[in-house]
Amino acid sequence: MAHEATRVLLDESRIPNAWYNIVPDLPAPPPPPLHPGTREPIGPADLAPLFPAELIAQEVSGERFIEIPQSVRDVYRLWRPTPLIRARRLERALGTPARIYYKYEGGSPAGSHKPNTAVPQAYYNAREGVRRLTTETGAGQWGSALAFACAQYGLDCEVWMVRASYDQKPHRRSLMRVYGATLHASPSPVTEAGARILAADPASPGSLGIAISEAVEAAAGAEDTRYALGSVLNHVLMHQTVIGEEAIEQLAEFGETPDLIVGCTGGGSNFAGLAFPFLRGKLAGGTGPEVRAVEPAACPSFTRGRYAYDFGDTAGLTPLLKMHTLGHDFVPDPIHAGGLRYHGMAPLLSHMYVLGMFQAVTRSQSECFEAGVRFARTEGIVPAPEPTHALAETIAEAERCRETGEEKVILTALCGHGHFDLAAYDRHLAGEMEDYTLPQERIEASLAGLP
Repeated sequence: MAHEATRVLLDESRIPNAWYNIVPDLPAPPPPPLHPGTREPIGPADLAPLFPAELIAQEVSGERFIEIPQSVRDVYRLWRPTPLIRARRLERALGTPARIYYKYEGGSPAGSHKPNTAVPQAYYNAREGVRRLTTETGAGQWGSALAFACAQYGLDCEVWMVRASYDQKPHRRSLMRVYGATLHASPSPVTEAGARILAADPASPGSLGIAISEAVEAAAGAEDTRYALGSVLNHVLMHQTVIGEEAIEQLAEFGETPDLIVGCTGGGSNFAGLAFPFLRGKLAGGTGPEVRAVEPAACPSFTRGRYAYDFGDTAGLTPLLKMHTLGHDFVPDPIHAGGLRYHGMAPLLSHMYVLGMFQAVTRSQSECFEAGVRFARTEGIVPAPEPTHALAETIAEAERCRETGEEKVILTALCGHGHFDLAAYDRHLAGEMEDYTLPQERIEASLAGLP
């Protein structure tokens, strides 16, 4: 028992004490959000109807490190620190000299990395007397995480889940309800934004942009309610840096530093959470790893979108964000990686992409699920559809190393398990998985509606 108690204490001591804010280390500041009406940079008062004061302060902070409240660290203790695992069985199966490590976030209560930001968001809102949080969710991972976090702080939680994922992932819906959330398929008839979409297209599969409009509308109309976002914004990306901070120390124990970091990108929080702490030394004038973002070919905001000011939602209720966007009217095809079906990319990541700080590539749905199956059969973990994008790129890089003989160290983020996604794996194994090739004219039509 004494040995066990010591082990737990040592593990707890490895939970980071602070989140890392990369903004003050960048060579140039990112463009500011603009007010949707005046087109002038927004101030704290403009965000107050949606977010608590502390999160607004973090969104615009110039501090390099933000202390993690003890209450948040106490909840983090349920699953943090998360393991860093070397994928030796996958390496052997590939016959590669590359050394592959993955940071596994699937052991959290919600089964993904999302509670890393859901918990502090719930904490800061509860501290300011908020009684209810509204949000959107794609694959259901963020909705599950916020529902769990709200349960920890006695908050009501209302979630709009993208219709395509709502239909595909019934057990995600069940998990949110177990945690106490109220759930709507989006577009829904309970908001003006949703009702308009349904009137135009009763069979709409929905999108994250539509679901955001509904959640923002519900929050803005109630004094005791605020809105919580699971990706895209600066403070959300910053909360996720506990992943990279832990990984730095864990890799050091192996005597390793990564040559390449690979992460999937939808809004960008998981990718940023792993990569930002590793880029700190590089920004200070030292050396650092190559970094590669992987997005779905059906929703390629980095690789085929336009870097421009756009709304974060379909109805145009949010501030204008300068980001790589496919247009706020864009409705992606109903791929199974629902967490990556967002029309835009985090403004901070978009800014860094323009600065040339990382690369971006796309992967098709079928090759991603093939990578997921390969990973499950070697490493034993069934990955969520989202991180299979990073796994597909990681496997391709390891195979390149096999051809060249390069002993590269590759680090990736396995940001969640796929236990609620087995129906999608069934479709893949049955040969029924479709790859969506996005016509350029669809992108151009959507971009024509940029504000």
